[in-house]
Amino acid sequence: MSEPIRNKKADFPVAPTPQNTPANNAPISSHAQQPGVSSIKEETLDNATAASLFARNPALVSMIQGKLGQLVGRSSGYIESLPPSVRRRVAGLKGIQKEHSKLEGQFQEEVLELEKKYFAKFTPLYNRRSTIINGGVEPTDDEVEAGKEDEEEDDEEESKESKKEEGAPINGIPEFWLSAMKNQISLDEMITERDEEALKHLTDIRMEYLDRPGFRLIFEFSENEFFTNKTISKSYFYKDENGYAGDFIYDHAEGSPIEWKEDKDLTLRLESKKQRNKNTKQTRVVKISVPTESFFNFFSPPQPPTEDDESVASDIEERLELDYQLGEDIKEKLIPRAIDWFTGEAIQFEELNDDMEDIGSEEDDDEDDEDEDDENDDDHGSDRDVEEDSDEEDGTSKPKKEAAECKQN
Repeated sequence: MSEPIRNKKADFPVAPTPQNTPANNAPISSHAQQPGVSSIKEETLDNATAASLFARNPALVSMIQGKLGQLVGRSSGYIESLPPSVRRRVAGLKGIQKEHSKLEGQFQEEVLELEKKYFAKFTPLYNRRSTIINGGVEPTDDEVEAGKEDEEEDDEEESKESKKEEGAPINGIPEFWLSAMKNQISLDEMITERDEEALKHLTDIRMEYLDRPGFRLIFEFSENEFFTNKTISKSYFYKDENGYAGDFIYDHAEGSPIEWKEDKDLTLRLESKKQRNKNTKQTRVVKISVPTESFFNFFSPPQPPTEDDESVASDIEERLELDYQLGEDIKEKLIPRAIDWFTGEAIQFEELNDDMEDIGSEEDDDEDDEDEDDENDDDHGSDRDVEEDSDEEDGTSKPKKEAAECKQN
């Protein structure tokens, strides 16, 4: 008998505060032609046939999802069948839950205010960091001592470095932010070689909270050959209403326009194209600008589709989540610990966290595998007995210990 076709359950991530990822998935409109599929007999439809059928008929999938969607939230009739006294108690519990939801909303509001309070204390440290990076001041002896590693540096190496600096004085820490960004995988994947020349002029990355729930990332640049902006910003907004648990729900992002200098737009590349004159039949080669990959596309974020939008890209949901996560990485990782990303120390902590998560998931998988093995042992115990008997007849039987080891492998 063929296995039933199981519907994949949707994942519902935790609703975000300004530190978390968005809870609501971007709505995606699906429009396709009406299916022309004949009736299907369940007993003759295996998984491979079903997969092939759905692949050829996306409209069928859309129709099924629509039918299932109409059932979501419908009452099964159980609550309505309860006695009036019991239904009254159920309504009372709902009233208590509403009070709980109000407190959850207040909790999130107070968490945000606490974040803002400590962000005000962080700001002078960020300003001090920026001044040192750009060569405005030198760190104090106390700051240097606090930042030194436990092991002492070799005196000979220090003297060589000091002589080297005497002949070539360096102002601040060149390419600090570019180096820090390239050490973070999610950002490094976005940076092209062309982008690096512009990002070498990045003097600071900072963050500020908005008047409404949300935050703004601000990138400051020195004068350069690519654009006239002194700052380029990107703002992340949350919805006015809170989520189910009182959390803030991500809505959309907006980037400030970049004032590119002539022929310096890094988000475009020139492509040669032949054109033929209809009258003279002569052919000429012209240069046209086409979009290309660039970190600066970060400031032109994807927008959530409207309900009546019929031209929604199939990957819009993934792009929205990726865009939000990049903003969170800059806000929660890069800005607070920029020096650790510059030195590469933050990479070790990231890898350690990833390893811990992998170990946790592997343990869960192992437990599942053990349960499956136990079930298989019960179901196929008699089959193993038959196999062992046949081995003995052939004279090729092995010790039971070896057989158990093979089974575990």
